[in-house]
Amino acid sequence: MFSSKKRLDHAYKNAKVISFNDSSKFILFSDCHRGDNSFADDFANNRNIYFHALKHYSKEGFQYCELGDGDELWENISFTSILNAHKNVFMLMKQFHKEGKLHMIWGNHDMVYRNPNYVKKHLSSYFDPKIGEDVELFGNIVYNEAIILKHSETGQELFLTHGHQADWWNFLFWKWSRFLVRILWKPLNVMGIADPTSPAKNYKELIKVERRTKKWISENNNLLTIVGHTHRPRFPEPGDIAFFNDGSCVHPRSITGIEIEKGEISLIKWHIATKDDGTLQIVRTVLEGPRKLIDYKTE
Repeated sequence: MFSSKKRLDHAYKNAKVISFNDSSKFILFSDCHRGDNSFADDFANNRNIYFHALKHYSKEGFQYCELGDGDELWENISFTSILNAHKNVFMLMKQFHKEGKLHMIWGNHDMVYRNPNYVKKHLSSYFDPKIGEDVELFGNIVYNEAIILKHSETGQELFLTHGHQADWWNFLFWKWSRFLVRILWKPLNVMGIADPTSPAKNYKELIKVERRTKKWISENNNLLTIVGHTHRPRFPEPGDIAFFNDGSCVHPRSITGIEIEKGEISLIKWHIATKDDGTLQIVRTVLEGPRKLIDYKTE
């Protein structure tokens, strides 16, 4: 059986390389699990926060990297129902794509996107009932298993992937998991019962997945690695194992992500806060950092 090491090696070897420098700006989100706006759609609770955050990053000239599980294609059979539920979000993502600033990675919940024909068929365009014809959405978009951000001056590499490579069940048996989620867990989820196959809901599994990933990082010269999958934000100190996790967009009432700007890395949270006059606003809070990327570089 393919080991975590082999799966991560494979993802690294086949990663798309993007050159960047200290003037580049990236926002990394993952695990949005965009659904169909039904009771089981975890993203629906945070979609206004997410939309506001993404609008901010678009205005500020950031590039957007999505580290897998963007669309919830286990609970939902069709992308169309997801698109219709969160049209404003996809129109904003389309803007990033048009500017060449959208970089997509597939995870276990949207593993169908590793098939370029599926992506072409479902994501290139959508039917607009207003004008009665197909309109371009993400024309020529390519989903990757991993991305390497390579600093043009220092040569430092940042390895970005979903992280389910270290989770053998969700990597190898994702179709079986998808079947269970659709038939069994979606109805139970509505009643508040969690899916035990998900490392985000199963603490023992989460620890194992993190341990395997850290082992791989250690064996690869402490390569700065950023993943999602477990939904647990991680931000190490320089000198520790360089294992970062951007969290998820389905935390209760907040989303977390990782910003890369001015050659520095930060873990951030967008959430709803109450002003003194009782009105609500969406605010950005820095949880960890900023830290210089170069501080994580090993010779």
